[in-house]
Amino acid sequence: MMEQLKLPDFMDLYKGWEHLPPGSRAELRRTATPDDLLEIPAFYRLFSGRAYSEWAKLRFQRLIFCLPCLTHTNEDIGIGKALAKGMKVTEKRLFQVVRSEQPNDMIQLRRILKMAEPAVNWPKAAKRLWYWNKRSKRDLLEEYFINQPPKNH
Repeated sequence: MMEQLKLPDFMDLYKGWEHLPPGSRAELRRTATPDDLLEIPAFYRLFSGRAYSEWAKLRFQRLIFCLPCLTHTNEDIGIGKALAKGMKVTEKRLFQVVRSEQPNDMIQLRRILKMAEPAVNWPKAAKRLWYWNKRSKRDLLEEYFINQPPKNH
């Protein structure tokens, strides 16, 4: 029987974000690329002690890169659903994310999140970002299209 990997406590990360001073949060918000985080003390304050392996560090870097652009809601809303309801995001922009490779896919996604400022269920969104790959990008697209408001013909 395959043992399922234990995911980090994503809400603990979100609460850590909420408790950062406003200046630190602004520093994280101003970054343009995931690698920019590596030069910001607030990143290490938020990240410290959460991961030791390189793959886990990269995943936390992705989460912290997107975290300033999202708001948590207890409703069952993933990133794709929130973007579909936001009405500001075109499918063309999401396809740019899906077709881009690392790190441009994250940079494109963060631009969309920054523009739309979606309220998402953070653990659900964080899980998608944690396992970010071709499959999760496709799932993001499917969630976006499934939740499109009906068009009047």
